[in-house]
Amino acid sequence: MTVTNKQIAQQFAQRLLAIEAVSLSPDAPFTWASGLHSPIYCDNRVTLSDPQTRDLIASGLADLVRAHFDQVDVVAGTATAGIAHAALAADRLGAPMAYVRSAPKDHGRGNQIEGRIPVGSKVVMVEDLISTGGSVLKAAEAVEREGSTVVGVLALFSYELEKGHRAFEEAGLPLYTLSNYPTLIEVAAQSGLITSQQLATLQTWSSDPQAWSDAH
Repeated sequence: MTVTNKQIAQQFAQRLLAIEAVSLSPDAPFTWASGLHSPIYCDNRVTLSDPQTRDLIASGLADLVRAHFDQVDVVAGTATAGIAHAALAADRLGAPMAYVRSAPKDHGRGNQIEGRIPVGSKVVMVEDLISTGGSVLKAAEAVEREGSTVVGVLALFSYELEKGHRAFEEAGLPLYTLSNYPTLIEVAAQSGLITSQQLATLQTWSSDPQAWSDAH
């Protein structure tokens, strides 16, 4: 389940569009690494280069933690995209921070978790972008194998795909994001960045990305 604050979602969507961290191209789709054709391309690493957006991320993520969790002992980012954002949130909260690799290192001590997450800790995971949720949910499993409890997941942006919703429901983890795809395309339309016809095309993509890709 994804929950967002509507005002923050709109404000953050405006920033993503303003700094071109998100690009919309319904008439000339992008090709993702998976081969899927998509009318949207999101690069949240760009947010780190803009101080105003970075401050919004830090305060927004910290506010989500305060609003939705009674106790968080450690903020843990996913490697690599979630690391910086987790650090921003942890710093704003005055909380310990760690990060989780996609797999254990094949040298040294073989760590998958970098930093310290004491056994029994309540942990919130931070990811930059949610599509299917696979990466961050695998990272959460790694944390729980080490004896701690993941209480929820935070992300900057979600595509709001049905597959992602199902994955979080099956994992029993709440997901809170600063903004999401429906809000972003609505803001883009209100700002005159896309036409009403393009908005309709973008809305069609989110209902079935594979069918949309096959048709384009």
